[in-house]
Amino acid sequence: MDRTTAVVWDRALLDYDMGDHPLNPVRVELTMALARELGVLDRPGVRMITPVPATEAELTRIHRADYLDAVRAAPFDPFFSGWGLNTPDNPVFDGMHEASARICGASIAAAEAVWHGEATRAVNVSGGLHHALAARASGFCVYNDPAVAIAKLLDQGAQRVAYVDVDVHHGDGVQAAFYNDPRVLTISLHETPLTLFPGTGFADETGGPGAEGTAVNIPLPPGTGDGGWLKAFHAIVPSILRAWAPEIIFSQCGADAHRLDPLADLRLSVDGQRAAYVAMRDLADELCDGRWVAMGGGGYALVEVVPRAWSHLLAVATGEPLDPYTRTPAPWRKLAAERCPRSEVPESMTDGTEPPVERWQPGTTPDAVDRAVLASRTEVFPLHGLDPHDPRD
Repeated sequence: MDRTTAVVWDRALLDYDMGDHPLNPVRVELTMALARELGVLDRPGVRMITPVPATEAELTRIHRADYLDAVRAAPFDPFFSGWGLNTPDNPVFDGMHEASARICGASIAAAEAVWHGEATRAVNVSGGLHHALAARASGFCVYNDPAVAIAKLLDQGAQRVAYVDVDVHHGDGVQAAFYNDPRVLTISLHETPLTLFPGTGFADETGGPGAEGTAVNIPLPPGTGDGGWLKAFHAIVPSILRAWAPEIIFSQCGADAHRLDPLADLRLSVDGQRAAYVAMRDLADELCDGRWVAMGGGGYALVEVVPRAWSHLLAVATGEPLDPYTRTPAPWRKLAAERCPRSEVPESMTDGTEPPVERWQPGTTPDAVDRAVLASRTEVFPLHGLDPHDPRD
């Protein structure tokens, strides 16, 4: 079956710029430049979409109107406080409302292109700002574009939306937005909240009254690498998605679970991240005729990791995955060195690893990852009619 892919892009998306801050938009600029140099954006079936900012009505499906007013007002008041704004994590910047609304508009454009059949898949690497709450900025996120885009599809009749979050941090804002909504399944794999922001995402967070089983959390111990992470993913995500039977899958693809990321403690490689993207695409092909919306997210190794990870994501979404041993093009290496002169510019699209494939088996002497997997399965599998102790489920 032919697959078409919408890639949502406009340089104006780089205006979401908090200044001297880990969430530097150069990571998005370098991603799109690398994907372009590799020919990914010129593949047959790729359609480029220029987004427009989300409207007030679209934003207030998730965020309170008085919070939007605060976001608009904050740049004009140097002493502004409250709403989670003007903090080290969420500094105020000029045009903050407009830039944040444009990222939401980009994710809406991606979602609508897929929902209305204009594309099979869609990608917005500038999106994935999954921590923002109804009336509070959090974790570098002002507005919650995944939640805004999902709400848009619910308003257009969607009944079974699945959201899979592979950022190293728990997707708390998206979970909170839909915790009591039986139409939205949220799945998050993340470093345990015992050691990492935002302190939520325990296995027993499974959905509110009437929506039991629609929140799935897989908190993993610090130091988890490709093998343990992929084992946990395959032990839980496919079974839950098959039981749920989604109409469309959203993926938040934060690159900060990588071992070089400075803000967290998981140990994935770019190769392991690439394997996760392939798995999510294949599940969308299997379960919902390929309907897949992928967004970026966290990732703070601005040159070493994010551009390669998300170029792999764009390649997986637009056709054949890139050969991991593809060299990064010389013009891109030059641009990256100019933009981030103190960074080590990678010369290859691989970290030189072969992610192991290991099937989860309940055992008598499980390691920490196995215990985390069993805890999550025990909490949520029975809510979907699945046996938590049967590795075939």
